[in-house]
Amino acid sequence: MYGKEEVIEYLGANLSYVDRTQLTSRQMNGRLVRKTLSFSKKGRFLEASCIFDYWVYNLVRTVSTLRYKEKYKWKHISPAMKAGITDHLWTIEELLKTVVSSST
Repeated sequence: MYGKEEVIEYLGANLSYVDRTQLTSRQMNGRLVRKTLSFSKKGRFLEASCIFDYWVYNLVRTVSTLRYKEKYKWKHISPAMKAGITDHLWTIEELLKTVVSSST
């Protein structure tokens, strides 16, 4: 995604966005950390773990930099809410009960 020309034009040649995304992925998924006891014996398990963390990050977790003040309280939102994909924060239970078809 970050190698596309449109993204490079929008973000510039600054790699800090890529580094921040990779750091967030490593913090959420222990399988991506160096010198760890949590590892995947098969590539498909690593891929499934990364996909699950991607969905949790975008639908379930709130991101502090996306919050905004509504009257006198902070409104916490997820990246998917900011993008207009969903109108509420999902629960893990709701995420696990949702069937997502793979485009690959």
